[in-house]
Amino acid sequence: MKLSLPTLALALALAASGAAHAGDDVFSQGFRFQQRDGAALYGAICAGCHMPRGQGAQGAGTYPALAGNPKLVAAGYVGNLVVNGRRAMPAFGGQLDDEQIAAVVTYVRRELGHIEGDPVRAADIAALRR
Repeated sequence: MKLSLPTLALALALAASGAAHAGDDVFSQGFRFQQRDGAALYGAICAGCHMPRGQGAQGAGTYPALAGNPKLVAAGYVGNLVVNGRRAMPAFGGQLDDEQIAAVVTYVRRELGHIEGDPVRAADIAALRR
């Protein structure tokens, strides 16, 4: 089976989280990540491409740095990317609920983007899905 780069990134994230087992077709089973904390979600899903401290990477693809990224100011932009994906970034809207996405977006914005302010709410993410 040939995997696209976004599908491969998701498969690696699933394997790193311990969710994928040999022979499982996790993509057709409606796999959901179980982590609830923003830091844990980032570690399980995002760090494989964007690196543990958000410094980004280049290799088989280009993964933008999240640390200090000015685009993190717009919480809706970040939430939309997590829900719907873009280019090489896979959509995680089917594997994460609104609370999980709000948690990881809040974590990324605060810890990597150093953006103060209210946390992103699940209702903010639900609005992006409409």
